[in-house]
Amino acid sequence: MDQPRRMKVLQAIVEDYVASREPVGSKALVERHNLGVSSATVRNDMAELEDEGLIAAPHTSSGRIPTDKGYRYFVDRISEVRPLSIAEKRAVQRLLDNSDGIDDMMAATVQVLSQLTRQVAVIQYPHMDSSVIRRVEFVLLSEDRMLAVLILSTGRVDQRVVYLNEVVDQPTLDVLAQVFMKYLDNVSPYNLSQALADVHAAIPQEHQSLVRALGNAVQLLAEAGHRDRILLAGTANLARSPQDFSHSIGPILEALEEQVVLLKLLTEMENDVHGLSVRIGDENFGSLGDTSVVAAGYGPGDAAKIGVVGPTRMDYPSTMSAVRAIARYLSRILSS
Repeated sequence: MDQPRRMKVLQAIVEDYVASREPVGSKALVERHNLGVSSATVRNDMAELEDEGLIAAPHTSSGRIPTDKGYRYFVDRISEVRPLSIAEKRAVQRLLDNSDGIDDMMAATVQVLSQLTRQVAVIQYPHMDSSVIRRVEFVLLSEDRMLAVLILSTGRVDQRVVYLNEVVDQPTLDVLAQVFMKYLDNVSPYNLSQALADVHAAIPQEHQSLVRALGNAVQLLAEAGHRDRILLAGTANLARSPQDFSHSIGPILEALEEQVVLLKLLTEMENDVHGLSVRIGDENFGSLGDTSVVAAGYGPGDAAKIGVVGPTRMDYPSTMSAVRAIARYLSRILSS
């Protein structure tokens, strides 16, 4: 059989089923797509596609729908990923450029990705493996309380209230912050121990108790950044098409909420030649085996992931385009 033509038939079935959620017949394919052959020829092609497990009949005498294997065959043969439209690019740029801090940027990113794809958007916070400390600040809140602030090169900002056992003023805290920065500037959060020891050695004895409290706060802030964090948006999109899932969407929502399975999946996904990773159906873990996940790496070393989770009946070309474009734009923002 003509291999390119068979691919066109499969592509047409995927496109029609994604658009209509209805099984696709040979007559409809001939009417809607310029295949250049008769319905009988298309039926023969569909029979071969079914024999290979790429399409299936959900009901007797019905049209055909793609299988997980069929989606995989289709995705693997997408020759290029189209760029976002000018309007889409402007919307993404406007939203992300107006974000204030890393948390605001992460929230804005998943919101815009969810809106573009109409799927559940997920983002893993930037890994700190290659980040360094950019700034440490100590802000007096009251006589016995102050705020410790840690700012990283990724744009991440963490803060923690510290309760003081002694009276201190803001000028003293400013001087101590300068000493901290002398030894902590450009230090990885993973390598704080020696830098904090150097801070202690440089501080007069009368401030050692205060410096211990400040150092502990900085250490806790750095450790908080080590933990993998995931942010989601658009979970309601799953509930809009429950018929796309063979079972209840409850376990899928639970997996997304618990994040452990999703985090493991994202960590193991590796980019293809398009800079993307696509997992379809039973290629995924546990309760996510009824979904497809499209993800791309971003940030330093592409270590963190951004992507979407949705039904296998997904507009893969558009989804892949949106995920890759936003990942690249986010990487540019973080690198600058």
